[in-house]
Amino acid sequence: MTDNLKIFNDPSLSGDERLAALRAWHKAEGNRVFFENTGEINNHIHTIYSYSPYTPAMAAYKAWEAGLRAAGSVDHDSIAAADEMLAAGAVLGIGGCSGFEVRVSFKKDADGKASAFAARKINNPDSEGFAYMTVQGIPRPGIKKAAQFLVPIREERLRRTKAMAVSADALLREAGMEEIDFERDIYQISKYGEGGEITERHLLASIAQKIIQKYGKGPRLTDGIKQKFGISVSPKIKTLLSDPENPHYLYDLLGILKTDLLPSIFIQPDENECISAQSVTSFASSIGAIPSYAYLGDVGESPTGDKKAEKFEDNYIEELFSELSHLGYKAVTYMPPRNTIRQLGNVQNLCGKHGFMEISGVDINSSRQSFNCPEVLKDECRHLIDTTWALIAHERLSGVDIRYGIFSADNPLASLDLKERLAAFAFFGKKLNMYNPDESAAQIAIEIDKGNLNWRSV
Repeated sequence: MTDNLKIFNDPSLSGDERLAALRAWHKAEGNRVFFENTGEINNHIHTIYSYSPYTPAMAAYKAWEAGLRAAGSVDHDSIAAADEMLAAGAVLGIGGCSGFEVRVSFKKDADGKASAFAARKINNPDSEGFAYMTVQGIPRPGIKKAAQFLVPIREERLRRTKAMAVSADALLREAGMEEIDFERDIYQISKYGEGGEITERHLLASIAQKIIQKYGKGPRLTDGIKQKFGISVSPKIKTLLSDPENPHYLYDLLGILKTDLLPSIFIQPDENECISAQSVTSFASSIGAIPSYAYLGDVGESPTGDKKAEKFEDNYIEELFSELSHLGYKAVTYMPPRNTIRQLGNVQNLCGKHGFMEISGVDINSSRQSFNCPEVLKDECRHLIDTTWALIAHERLSGVDIRYGIFSADNPLASLDLKERLAAFAFFGKKLNMYNPDESAAQIAIEIDKGNLNWRSV
């Protein structure tokens, strides 16, 4: 199995090669390997196409291994993982969905006037007036269009990251460390040439490697970064970074650098990179996808270990949700482990008030993170399992014909209120044959038109 895992997770291979290895393994061994079915879901798994230790095939495998029933890829400014992730899920018999994440501008409102959010931190720790959002449930015919839509955004971010690398080199020179060779140390370890993105994490990982090269893995490293960069680490992190055998060493160090070093080299994006929120919501709707606001909320302790305690949109959330409606958002995505019961309840109530679909997922981008999210099994979040199946049905049925989308005015169920539509789509999602979801979606679409699927009886 170890050799197969290496093949599934080899970024130097093509997606087709990784999938072929996964299929061969599953045919030979899959029926003899059983993992507990937790019923959990995760719609926000990052892959090597942004920054993650996992290929799409490996991400699907890790989700299956953790007992998840559904898993989706969401990469920064990239949809390049989608085909492999969906195919890998079908090999393993788990539900799959795809999307991408972008930073957008809230500098202007839906009428093009100066926005009340232009100088506020919304859900982005690094910038005021710019916010994260996702585009979820992209139908298969829309994947190529999404890739084309993202090209100029990727180009702008690459330009900015190169400029930040120049600032990073100045710090490294002053610290007596080797400078970054952008082509060798960043571009070649990314998947940019295959439609992936180069993020701040790629840059920080290259800095981390220079630090390790200087001090090695051990106690000297924490002393070194304190002396050269003024970074003091907690006793817990110091213990982790003092262990040369720590399998998550790079990611633990990267998390510290993201919090304590990135601000000194960070260059704010502009509106060429962070295009208007309305332009993204309009594009998403045009391809039958679901534009989703990513709720962060005031942060106490970050589940990914790379966000400090800070206040975001909670103080003006009702005003924000009204603006989201005007900007064309159809859903809100949030992470149950990140928020308090009170925060979740408030967001859920506001989603109901404004007619937003709720989508759940925890952004996995570190080898230290668990694929499990038991919080979705709690009473206050269990409905997110059904909305995931609704999302999967939306994506597959919209691939048959865009009119079958949850928010399509031409949907045969368009007259139902959102709660009823989501219940129907959750029913359709659970009826899909996960080993052959596209073919079964075509059959379900026929039955929807005939009115033969009695979803209300469930």
